[in-house]
Amino acid sequence: MLFCAIMETEGFTCEGSSSRRRRLVKGLLLGSAAVGLPALANALIARRSEKLGYPAWGRQERFSWQEREISFQCFGLGAPLVLLHSFGPGHDSEEWKPASELLARSFRVYAPDLLGWGRSDKPAITYDGALYIQLLEDFLRRVVAERCVLVAAGLPATYAVQVAADHPELVRHLGLVVPLGIQGHRDEPDMKDAWIHRLLRFPIVGRSSLNLFTSRPALGQYLRNEVFQSPEKVDASRLDHYYRSSHQPGAHAPLAAYLSGYLNHSIAEAVSRLKTPLWLAWGRHAKNPPIESADLWLHHVPSAELDVFEDCGNYPHLEAGPRFSQHLEFFLSRFTD
Repeated sequence: MLFCAIMETEGFTCEGSSSRRRRLVKGLLLGSAAVGLPALANALIARRSEKLGYPAWGRQERFSWQEREISFQCFGLGAPLVLLHSFGPGHDSEEWKPASELLARSFRVYAPDLLGWGRSDKPAITYDGALYIQLLEDFLRRVVAERCVLVAAGLPATYAVQVAADHPELVRHLGLVVPLGIQGHRDEPDMKDAWIHRLLRFPIVGRSSLNLFTSRPALGQYLRNEVFQSPEKVDASRLDHYYRSSHQPGAHAPLAAYLSGYLNHSIAEAVSRLKTPLWLAWGRHAKNPPIESADLWLHHVPSAELDVFEDCGNYPHLEAGPRFSQHLEFFLSRFTD
């Protein structure tokens, strides 16, 4: 099944690259064979894709970056707090809605859709970690314009660490939610990753595979098995948002880059230089990476503080927004600067 074959690549930080590639190639083969009349099916899916509606939280603003538009939510008063969403099918800043509405009582919250995701532009370019690191640095300098609290989930946590280590004048405190990057990531994809990436970008085979991967049944399974510890939270409205977000024109390119490892970024060297106070948030039932990976972070940054959310998986900020906000605010309240 394509969903299982590709979704297992979500754990590529914890398994051998050869095993990951075998699963992904299997998914590509299944995807190309599973969709009858692939070109026609792809065209119909693209034609029926609906735009994302106007967000019902915060205030939507735009940031012009390298002739592309970055959409972000901004609301609240106080010290600046920037929230970075994770990567995956249909992911965008919406995952921060449950936590940000409470955090906005004490902070000026910024929640961007990273380039290629959500309501931001989706240019036909090669997406990689360096692109997002530069975007984050420019966003902090030009939009936030003062030292901030920076909180990032999943793979974008590696970009947050890099920016905090390189530019401590931009980041006052750092929060990471089930972060990747402390092990297993190479700085650059190798030739086999490049081959997988090219297959995923093929007009028919790759698009058919990704369309099947982001079909409503596959997304429903993904949300219930990988995102929410409590499957009953996956209602029709939430599934519809992930489906629309994953089918915006151009959305397949960053997803293909993510699945093939093009967005990976190693932070082994950056962590050693990190001076910013660090808070870690982990769901007890997180799968990729599991809670045991928190020990690696605490080993590299002994001063870091860890909060474990017992009833959550990889997304405690989404599943337990109020508690997540309270724990983050408690951590920040102990600093006077």
